[in-house]
Amino acid sequence: MSDGLWDWALAAYGRPGVPEATLALQDEHGFSTALLLWAVWADPDPESLANGVQTTVVWDETVLWPLRNVRRTLKAPRAPFADAGREGLREDVKAAELRAERVLMEALESLAGPAATVDTPAALRRAAMAWCGAAPTAALDRLAKALA
Repeated sequence: MSDGLWDWALAAYGRPGVPEATLALQDEHGFSTALLLWAVWADPDPESLANGVQTTVVWDETVLWPLRNVRRTLKAPRAPFADAGREGLREDVKAAELRAERVLMEALESLAGPAATVDTPAALRRAAMAWCGAAPTAALDRLAKALA
């Protein structure tokens, strides 16, 4: 029996270079780490991929980005709160953000399960094109190499 998406994603994220590659795609290109990892894990068909993009966009806009913005604001030293209180709240928000990522991955997993074999670079390019109509090849190749 194969691991679920969440367990697979945690293991993948632990590989050297994966956190940096996914964060660069997120911060520099606006991609969803959850969607990209799901695309590699599931290699979804075009309809499932479109549903995954729609699910991710709604979740990101309503839940994930607001949490991420609060966490990043609390990290800034200019935040008008006592350091211990601010840092404690930031850790709470960080935990909520991680839980939100997991809920999203559970929703994506319900759309398409694990693929037997995946062409990782091709799956990442398809996901990128479905996400925003562009595929930053060098950044996607960096992630594909780290996931290999």
